[in-house]
Amino acid sequence: MPEVVAAKPREGKFTKNAARRVRVAGKIPAVLYGAGHDPVAVEVDPKQISRILFSEAGHNTIFDVEVPGLASAKAMIVDWQREPLKDQLIHIDMKRIALDKTLKVSVRVKLQGIPVGVKASGGILDQVLREVEIECLPADIPAQIAVDVSNLELFGALRISDLPHSDKITYLNAEDATVAHVVSIREEVVAAPAEGEAVATTEAGATSTEPEVAKKGKPEADAAGAKKPEAKK
Repeated sequence: MPEVVAAKPREGKFTKNAARRVRVAGKIPAVLYGAGHDPVAVEVDPKQISRILFSEAGHNTIFDVEVPGLASAKAMIVDWQREPLKDQLIHIDMKRIALDKTLKVSVRVKLQGIPVGVKASGGILDQVLREVEIECLPADIPAQIAVDVSNLELFGALRISDLPHSDKITYLNAEDATVAHVVSIREEVVAAPAEGEAVATTEAGATSTEPEVAKKGKPEADAAGAKKPEAKK
């Protein structure tokens, strides 16, 4: 059974004072729009919205939204804002959707397993893309895209083309975009000159030796592709 979000029309509609009164009353202001209808200012239960956002499907969850005086509609949360200090929801946008029309959404990529390049070669697994953009029908939106990286060797890369493909979803990222790769951190140590080695001479005639310097290099494999939030507005 899909989640049912009961939304109540709010007085004052889109004014800041009206939104503030909604928050003081323990609700959060929201906007419902899309599917050719005018935007509607409503208020919703923050606990219910948080439960949806922290569910397995997260913001891609499809639910029924009911507003008194309006027909029930399928909807998704497409944007949200949090108060940074208290980390509380302060506003959300809900979009009506049609089940027979494709959507463009972001889906989380979950890496499974420990790469052989980490276990055997001391590499580090770097996930470049934590979400990928796809297009599909609402009913075909995956909760996440899981992929096994156990066989990924040192300097090996996982690309969009390596993710599970089907005729139900279309990836909007470039097929050669890097999702994750195993990189190596190289340390180089430059020792101080040993006894008898040449030393540098200053303009004043004084001699000096270079101190021991430890350098950390950048990862030898560069990341390709894009990053997003988790946090959104």
